[in-house]
Amino acid sequence: MSLRDSLVALLVMAIWGLNFVVAKWGLAEFPPLFIMALRFILVAALLVPFSRIPVGKMLPIGMLSVTLGTVHFPLMFSGLNGIDAATASIAAQAQVPFSSLLAAVLFKDKLGWRRAGGMAAAFAGVVVIAGEPRLAGSLGPLFMILAASVAFAVASMQMKMIVGVDGFALNGWMALFAAPQLLILSFLTESGHREALANATAWGWGSILYMAVGVTIGAYGMWYPLLRRYEVNQTIPYLLTVPVFGVGAGVLLMGDPFTARLVIGGLLTVGGVAVIVKRRPTTVPEKVTNPT
Repeated sequence: MSLRDSLVALLVMAIWGLNFVVAKWGLAEFPPLFIMALRFILVAALLVPFSRIPVGKMLPIGMLSVTLGTVHFPLMFSGLNGIDAATASIAAQAQVPFSSLLAAVLFKDKLGWRRAGGMAAAFAGVVVIAGEPRLAGSLGPLFMILAASVAFAVASMQMKMIVGVDGFALNGWMALFAAPQLLILSFLTESGHREALANATAWGWGSILYMAVGVTIGAYGMWYPLLRRYEVNQTIPYLLTVPVFGVGAGVLLMGDPFTARLVIGGLLTVGGVAVIVKRRPTTVPEKVTNPT
């Protein structure tokens, strides 16, 4: 990969990593499900008018929207609302071993001892982080993020079955289907919607704009050409830097604790994920917005 394209790839990873902090800023002003609904409304408004109707793919995209819109994102953002961004950025990487495990079960994808070892290391890293005394009262949110990772792993299996739809169209139509689901769930389980809209600051609206435009459209607008230009083995390893940027942003911008357990757990998790993506990089989905 050329130096220019390597820098572009790192910029995309930085945008995705910073998203954990930006999401925290937005969650300070909006309820979790409500902010996701607003994000998806904006994504759909910006992408659907310029995307072809995925004829014959509406049902699987609708089912994907249920997995992501009704299960994954509510769990992810509810968990992120109760835990620091640095820890969340590492725990969210559990989606990769979960995806690989599901691929082995559903598609008879042979694990092998290396990937099995990578899974064990990744999960061990999360256990190390979960054992921190400061997280004693935050295990619920941490388990929500892990459950969201399982849901994203299921979604990644669904994505494998949706062929012939480009990433922007898939994100746009999925957002269009997911937005009303999230709105209904938000109005049923959350309160303070009017107050949030009336009192939202530039930081709150800016976080929604960043998640919709920066993460979904801008970052993928740079990422897709790299996926077309290079082999998967050359591009997917860059995803391993997302938690590095996430932890760095959390520590520098939000004062998240940078502890020995976080470092050791992070290295175990990222190292385990590295083994998995090296042995079978296609277990990592490329077409749908980063889990946060």
